[in-house]
Amino acid sequence: MKQLMLGNKAFARGLYEAGCSVVSSYPGTPSTEVTEEAAKYDEIYCEWAPNEKVAMEVAFGASLAGKRSFCGMKHVGLNVAADPLYTCSYTGVNGGMVICVADDAGMHSSQNEQDSRHHAIASKVPMLEPSDSAEALEFAKRAFELSEEYDTPVIIKMCTRVAHSQSVVETADRVTPETKKYEKNIAKYVMMPGNAIKRHPFVEDRMRRLAEYANNCYFNRVEMGDTKLGIITSSTSYQYAKEVFGDKASILKLGMINPLPKDLILDFASKVEKLVIIEELDPIIENHCKSLGLSVSGKDIFPMEGEYSQNMIAKALGVEVAKSVKLDEQLPVRPPVMCAGCPHRGIFYTLSKNKCTVLGDIGCYTLGAVAPLSAMDMTLCMGGSISAIHGFNKALGKESEGKTVAVIGDSTFMHSGMTGLANIAYNQSNSTVIILDNSITGMTGHQQNPTTGYNIKGDPAGKINLEALCKAMGFERVTVVDPYNLAECDAVLKEELSFEGPSVIISRRPCALLKYVKHNKPLTVKSDKCVGCKSCMKIGCPAISMKNGKASIDSTLCVGCGVCTQMCKLGALDPEEV
Repeated sequence: MKQLMLGNKAFARGLYEAGCSVVSSYPGTPSTEVTEEAAKYDEIYCEWAPNEKVAMEVAFGASLAGKRSFCGMKHVGLNVAADPLYTCSYTGVNGGMVICVADDAGMHSSQNEQDSRHHAIASKVPMLEPSDSAEALEFAKRAFELSEEYDTPVIIKMCTRVAHSQSVVETADRVTPETKKYEKNIAKYVMMPGNAIKRHPFVEDRMRRLAEYANNCYFNRVEMGDTKLGIITSSTSYQYAKEVFGDKASILKLGMINPLPKDLILDFASKVEKLVIIEELDPIIENHCKSLGLSVSGKDIFPMEGEYSQNMIAKALGVEVAKSVKLDEQLPVRPPVMCAGCPHRGIFYTLSKNKCTVLGDIGCYTLGAVAPLSAMDMTLCMGGSISAIHGFNKALGKESEGKTVAVIGDSTFMHSGMTGLANIAYNQSNSTVIILDNSITGMTGHQQNPTTGYNIKGDPAGKINLEALCKAMGFERVTVVDPYNLAECDAVLKEELSFEGPSVIISRRPCALLKYVKHNKPLTVKSDKCVGCKSCMKIGCPAISMKNGKASIDSTLCVGCGVCTQMCKLGALDPEEV
């Protein structure tokens, strides 16, 4: 049956049709929907793991048991999962094992713009790259076959545009292969040095065989057109090139991007007059072609950074770009801000007011760094805030200890914050850590995590008690505050910063966008009391603005959290009057 399908949904459909049995992932834009869609199939066991390393290890365990398995993550998540990835390349698989990594060229929701093809090359694992939803479905199915035939995990690299665009796919029935029998094999699966050194030659031989396979495989294809221009490309760049040139150029579309073919590329190059490589981010294909002795154009005319587009490719290759309508350049910008009623706003206002140095982390609360709160000094990686404050305070001592905090979300804390917290407890630094517990994984769209008490399907699950966990890790001072109560937040923050020793503050209130959260009625402004002092504007709530010199509240956005009422000394914001 043909239907229009999101790239990530199509990927999940491919997992289903291929008979995948176990899925374990950590949510990360733009990969999240693959696992969410897979969870809709009762035939597949699906879960959110605490982090990507755990997810990959779960998938490996299921593969070891003889079942087809999958784990998904965004590009920076593959960094976290690199440890098991590089070694399960040596062990190989039993049941097929497929890994999805979704890159984010343009950094729409990421802290860097890395190219995941480097991980495939370094780990010596085959990587496939679909260019639309139909290929996402088909590549997922064929990846399991490739995995089992060549005894290897297989990575499929998605990107934001393929993951979040729709195209037509043709679905089929689920075919569940027979479970492969698990047989004890110490030499293959126990990767101590004596065994691992014997597996390395297997990996190198496998890559040589895969490189030969790449010369004539389903994933790579030649589309001959005008031979004056030959283009070697992949993923969305292929779609852009086709839109710009149609049959006015010959195209070699690479769906298997590691290992890259040799004979196929040389044969294609011999049939065209000029050879151009179009690929987003790093010159992986280009450098491979140059290593084959080919003269090509690539990063000399295309940028190393950012997303490509039809117009950019056309302009770079001398094709006239059609005129298009431009927006009025005078339109005001609309920077991202925390939502109206966001529970993080109160704690960030408190930190800003107290002029704290704030070491931040990855989550929607990273928006605490933007004006007017401007209450964050650093954001590095998942869990980095806690480890960094330990180093920061050990370096500066009393100069920083009384005014520096680390902030981290509940899901991020479970992902990779616990080891940093253990380091603070073990090495006894005078550091205050604030866990922003909004009872959900907010930034990626409200996924459950080990602190919420629910699994991926919304069913009751094991729930980790943050207070008990912190105390068990050696923290005697663990305090819970309501971020809507500014006075409480201010008092507890000052108390913990003045205490000489490790401490944890848990700022707890559920995300304002959760469906079960019952909001108060929106507030209104008493114009006769408002003097236009703009004190209420200091918290950066999108529901509050200034009109005609007076504060104004948008009733369609306000959730009646009452934080702004604590800012107004004149009582102009009435929580009871509607």
